[in-house]
Amino acid sequence: MPERELPLLDQGLDDAAVRQRIAAGQQNDPLPPLTRSVKQIFRDNLLTLFNLINLLLGGLVLLTGSYKNLLFIGVVVFNTGIGIFQEIRSKRQVDKLALLSESKINVRRNGQVAAHSQDDLVVDDLMILGRGDQLPVDGRVRETTGIEVDESQITGESTPIMKATGDDLISGSVILGGRATVQATTVGHGSFVKKLANSAKEKKRGASELLTIINRIIKVLTFTIIPLGVALFVSALLRGQDQNRAILGTVAAVVGMIPEGLVLLTSVALAAGAFTLGRRNVLVRELPAIEALARVDVLCLDKTGTITNGQLQFDRIEPVGHQTAEALQTTLAQVVAATGDDNETAQAVKTALGTPTVTASEVLPFSSGRKWSGARLASGQAYVLGAPEFIFATVPTDIKRRITDLAAAGYRVLVLAQVDQLTTPQPTAPQALGLLCITDELRPRAKDTFGYFATQEVALKVISGDNPVTVASIAKRAGIAGADQLVDMSQVGATPDYAKLVANYNVFGRVTPSQKQSLIQAYQTAGHTVAMTGDGVNDLLALRQADCSIAMASGSEATKSLADFVLVDSNFDAMINVLNEGRRVINNIERVASLYLIKTMYSVVLTLIFIFMSRSYPFEPIQLTPISSLMVGIPTFFLALQPNYARIQGRFMQQVMEIAAPAAVCVVGYILVILALGTQFHLDFATTSTLSVLMTGLISLNALLRVARPLNRFKIGLVALMAGLFAVVFLFFGSIFSLVSLLNWQLALIYIPLMISVQPIFLVVQEVLGKRILSRIRWR
Repeated sequence: MPERELPLLDQGLDDAAVRQRIAAGQQNDPLPPLTRSVKQIFRDNLLTLFNLINLLLGGLVLLTGSYKNLLFIGVVVFNTGIGIFQEIRSKRQVDKLALLSESKINVRRNGQVAAHSQDDLVVDDLMILGRGDQLPVDGRVRETTGIEVDESQITGESTPIMKATGDDLISGSVILGGRATVQATTVGHGSFVKKLANSAKEKKRGASELLTIINRIIKVLTFTIIPLGVALFVSALLRGQDQNRAILGTVAAVVGMIPEGLVLLTSVALAAGAFTLGRRNVLVRELPAIEALARVDVLCLDKTGTITNGQLQFDRIEPVGHQTAEALQTTLAQVVAATGDDNETAQAVKTALGTPTVTASEVLPFSSGRKWSGARLASGQAYVLGAPEFIFATVPTDIKRRITDLAAAGYRVLVLAQVDQLTTPQPTAPQALGLLCITDELRPRAKDTFGYFATQEVALKVISGDNPVTVASIAKRAGIAGADQLVDMSQVGATPDYAKLVANYNVFGRVTPSQKQSLIQAYQTAGHTVAMTGDGVNDLLALRQADCSIAMASGSEATKSLADFVLVDSNFDAMINVLNEGRRVINNIERVASLYLIKTMYSVVLTLIFIFMSRSYPFEPIQLTPISSLMVGIPTFFLALQPNYARIQGRFMQQVMEIAAPAAVCVVGYILVILALGTQFHLDFATTSTLSVLMTGLISLNALLRVARPLNRFKIGLVALMAGLFAVVFLFFGSIFSLVSLLNWQLALIYIPLMISVQPIFLVVQEVLGKRILSRIRWR
């Protein structure tokens, strides 16, 4: 583009130029949605392999003319409808919060700077970017006194890169320090970040542990159901069985093997969790992250914004040399104004001392890795402001002693120094002029929040760029255990033993961004599930590394785009709700999943048995409906919503072996006994199938009672209601479900002893089978 066509720096584009570019298709694309579209939700819930199998089975039932056996299709439609409704409801809540938490980009148009959404940007827009901003489009620096940029999405390295006027910037880059006016050069699908499918946040987290197990079960069943169903059907026909009976038996077997409700329950529970958290102003960016946070046992905190309220205040500057405090305040205000920094410390100084007009011949903006900023003023003198340990190779003894005293009193202490050259990583020949004292208040409910996490067996670690003594003092005031175990990470050397550090310390001060990442990695290597909170660009590497990342909505756009959770009102107390909701969802799914797998397990075993037996499969499709609905579907929906905030134990398979396997063995055993009695007493299929439904339902009721523990009034009432409705089915609606009447004293002589024996037999099988198999799992 010719130079004469560039927008003026003090004007930017006018309205006519913006409209012209929009008409030419030179407008940026909106952010990718966090949720699936309504069309995708319908498609993914309707077009599934199991739904296809159910439709084929329904078609086979139609051939038999037994239309009431199509009831299972109605149940599938109802369940699918619930899943679609819950996900759409969750989608609307998440989308609303995403809109609220979306950061705007400052753009100069018509000579005025105003905040615009990313999809408002057009080619040649002048963006005013500062520390923490993430570039949404490709651009070129039009004006800056110096900025540092993270281009790790290109280079793979997080080392800051200096950019000057005229340099190009790639979309997805994060401004680590300084300010700049950047002209948009490429927007929309042509930008780098779009070409990488918006992968600036380096996704590394896969499906949750629970979803992985469930998907593995589904995958195995996918390759099992059809061959077993075909084998059962062919076997029945070869034995001369009536075709309609063979079809109904096969359909009942295959329908029983599909744990469709388990998949539904998991997706509904996670979607409902996202909806609940959304109502509490927590944006869930990835549903599996709910489970990841529920399993967290180490929570790493950044001091500012989590322990403290993040509203820093300038208290005073203590002279070190012969200058007066008033003279140092003037120099301090000039240095901060010259660097153009807008971090919390700079804002506190500007609020207290104002922003004078200054001219600087050389500027080095603040960097999280360098931990200082500096400027050479019009007088020719160069000054730096930042962490003493990073300005001095060795902090002078008298200054170090005073810093320790101030830090112990809870002050955040920075040094203002005069230097010869603004060299990196340390300036040349620094001479301390004054110590800057900054105060930061505890959040009002900090003690209560951290106390709750301590009772939930979540270890709290504080990782901060501030002085470790200051951080430890504030952590102690907040009631964080182990606050006395502190370490200065600026003194541990270039290759510290991170495993030893995380084992011995709880408070880490003067931590660089790369050290934060290494500390998180060390906790993970030690077998912990780690969550990290942050709000600034210095937290990006650690947030990427953590198993679960939480950002404040008041933080940088780069941090929010990376995090799994965004606290929309920047209130860390909401973390209690997040932890509890995650634990409730996962604990309840782990418990109730065993009820779904009972039917799957006994259906597979019965199918294998009846392939080689001369008898018909013991159920018709309609007969499974009372069991599936009353003993599994309805109660699990309510149980999944019950409070359950215990620490996640990862007991999915143990729950299956302790409850589902014994129950399935009992079902198979009782059905074989009923068939033997049927042969002995010449009972017809309708009678033996009725008795099979009765015993299967009672065994499932016992399993439901165990899953519902610990019992309360609601759970007792729920189990009693399901038992009562099951009895009503037999007494009043038996003909609908192809069940014979049980009001027959001769038949009662058979089923009453069987009913009485259910509970003791179930307990014996659970004791023998459950514990032995469980012990084998543990040894493996």
